[in-house]
Amino acid sequence: MKLRNFSFLNDPSDDDKRLLSTFLDWTEMAEEKYITKYSAFLDERQCRLCEKVMASVKYENYLLWGGYENAERKMLCVYPQYSDENIIGSYPMQAVTFRFRPEDKLSHRDFLGSLMALGITRGCVGDILVNSGSASVFVKDTVALDVLGISKIGRVGVKPEEGFDAKSVKEPEFREITGTVASLRLDSVLSLALRISREKASALIKGGMVEISHEKTDQPSRTVEPGDKISARGHGKFLLRSVDGVSHKDRIHITICKYI
Repeated sequence: MKLRNFSFLNDPSDDDKRLLSTFLDWTEMAEEKYITKYSAFLDERQCRLCEKVMASVKYENYLLWGGYENAERKMLCVYPQYSDENIIGSYPMQAVTFRFRPEDKLSHRDFLGSLMALGITRGCVGDILVNSGSASVFVKDTVALDVLGISKIGRVGVKPEEGFDAKSVKEPEFREITGTVASLRLDSVLSLALRISREKASALIKGGMVEISHEKTDQPSRTVEPGDKISARGHGKFLLRSVDGVSHKDRIHITICKYI
């Protein structure tokens, strides 16, 4: 694995650098040896870093997929340019749905804890979607048999089965916020999202209360890009959906979505 220069990223950790270096090695393997590679499940922050790094080398033959549209945790696939594979169909992942009595209340933490107790690592587990009387879990196929063998989550009896019903996926609900900002600095965007002064937004950021795509930051001047998710502790989560042009006064029109 060759270590690369990631100076264009915002203070990546050594673990991030190693992970992203591996992904770039895969792009070379795909181009030179016609090899397709799959990662473990990545969180939203890692997915965002992956997209930035792939864009930096102008590599387009990759896919981030978590088993359904708008998944949060995804696996990266890097594939050769002229691959004729069904990329999504070839993903080494499986969905397992657990059925249980609706009166039994189970949470995301309950399912994740049971999987961890089996020795299954976090990288082998994607999204966990919990509904009344059922829960769907996305896992790497290497651990699918272990997951299908689960008969209890905590003290609650469950019946596992392969697959999941896409209709059970709840679409995220948003409230749209539109307005103009002087720049795409984090404090400016957060000020509009929260309807507070830029000074108060800056104080929240400097106080360690804000994350961008699951990455903590204390820099009010950090640039926000379309697709970035902003979390402000105690204030909610927001998505910078789009940049919509510039006004005649050189202010930037943006659209923000608040998760509700």
